[in-house]
Amino acid sequence: MFGLVGISWTSMWSPVTLAAFVAMALIYLYITGPGRARFADSTPVPAAKKAWFVGGLAFLYVAFGSPIDLLGHMMFTFHMISMSFAYLVAAPMLLAGTPEWLLRPIGRIPGIKGLKFLVNPIFTLLFFNVAFSIYHVPLVHDFVMLNFAVHTSYYVLLMIAALLMWFPVICPVSSLDKLEGVRKMGYIFANSVLLTPACALIIFSGSAMYVTYTDPMMWATAMGYCVPQGATALLEMFSGPQALGWMDALVDQRTGGVLMKIFQEIVYGSILVYVFRQWYRKENPKSKTDDDSLDPTPAYLEMLRAQSEPAK
Repeated sequence: MFGLVGISWTSMWSPVTLAAFVAMALIYLYITGPGRARFADSTPVPAAKKAWFVGGLAFLYVAFGSPIDLLGHMMFTFHMISMSFAYLVAAPMLLAGTPEWLLRPIGRIPGIKGLKFLVNPIFTLLFFNVAFSIYHVPLVHDFVMLNFAVHTSYYVLLMIAALLMWFPVICPVSSLDKLEGVRKMGYIFANSVLLTPACALIIFSGSAMYVTYTDPMMWATAMGYCVPQGATALLEMFSGPQALGWMDALVDQRTGGVLMKIFQEIVYGSILVYVFRQWYRKENPKSKTDDDSLDPTPAYLEMLRAQSEPAK
């Protein structure tokens, strides 16, 4: 499959990762279903809201447990697809599927109020974009890819940063939902701008920057963390990261940067349009049509509406 001849299906589909995400989904469905009575002031969670959370876990599995993750070690293009699925799609879906009453106990933890800066829009804006940009500095990226513990830790850090970045936009806690209207639109636009330098560096570089996608030995070392064969066996099976032969390293790098930017613009642009429509309708209530069937809002944006409406 995908030209990965000789790679076992367990390496391509990672059943351990799948089992972990299935377990998370089952725990979530139990807590928001039969186990809801254990939480004070809990309310029923709509099926649509549950679907957003489970869907977010599905996208995380595709990003980190499917062949896309393995191919991300061979082609930079798939690496960026994986990043887009995890941090631009899965993260907001997980927040949209989280009921407010599930997060209330966190607010009662002693000393937690001193950490409110973690959801401050300025902090969340900088945290994700700086962490993402630093990761794609060639020296940092290659170091992370060649050290398994650092790789895992940094990916967890990026996931936390992505959840915090989306928090002011899709805020599941009403008391912390401080951004409205123009300020929220400005926040989304700023996210788009801050990610541009990293993408520009990748797209307009005159040469392939990452040795893990150009040096066969470095690639085999990084790849060895994903498959049981080991670096030596991988070099016997494949000539190097360009074994798939789809495109050369520089074109692959530029394609990955372009795809990331396109993905980002589609997601941020769609949500920006939705937020603008909501703000405009609030400021001009008479302009709202009575026929909701004419509302062309994309299904992806309905997660914002679903998470903001109290369950009946």
